[in-house]
Amino acid sequence: MIKGILLDYGGTIDTNGLHWGAVLLNAYKRNNVQLAEQAFRDAYIFGEYSLATMPLINPAHNFLGVLEIKIGKQFEYLMLHHFLPEADYSFLIKKIAADCNEVAVNTITETSKVLTYLYNKYPIVLVSNFYGNIQTVLESFRIIHFFKTIVESAVVGVRKPNPAIFSLGVECLQLRPEECVVIGDSYSKDIAPGNQAGCNTIWLNGMGWGDDPEDTSKANIIISNFNELERIL
Repeated sequence: MIKGILLDYGGTIDTNGLHWGAVLLNAYKRNNVQLAEQAFRDAYIFGEYSLATMPLINPAHNFLGVLEIKIGKQFEYLMLHHFLPEADYSFLIKKIAADCNEVAVNTITETSKVLTYLYNKYPIVLVSNFYGNIQTVLESFRIIHFFKTIVESAVVGVRKPNPAIFSLGVECLQLRPEECVVIGDSYSKDIAPGNQAGCNTIWLNGMGWGDDPEDTSKANIIISNFNELERIL
């Protein structure tokens, strides 16, 4: 019997299972920035690492601001390693960020309908690897009211895939792990550690980025669209 939900944010609510690497790469292409995929992957990893380890994001940054900083770090890497010529890309960075932000806005318009359904049936705790500003992001997208509380990696000092971050979410729900379900798009960061924490799991297996393990058999339920949660829960 499921009594509470531990829900991922990035790649789940804001892209409906589409990996953010793919979202960004598609936006690069739409804005005529042509790169070898491996070059972009390396730049993406550099950007993610930079935001996770450096004080680049403050609590007041909305999602568009995060995207501008993240893409700026990607361009920094691409110029440093000569995948792009040295130039002032500030306008292009803002354009790509706006493109990606629109993807998130449009997706959240749809996923918020499912969030409304879930909110009316279960307490929901958001469990996210983020930069200390997830509350501002959720407020700007007008979905913060759906969550009983937020467990954010930059705040609690634990990051996925450490199962302890999901145990913190279970504590917030004041339920037993087996009464909770973890829902997320990443098998390695949501499903595997969710199982290790003793929870049930629903894997939103959308368009990944080739980084899932070979054995993905431990997900209790696999879906391909966030909307399927209304049927399952």
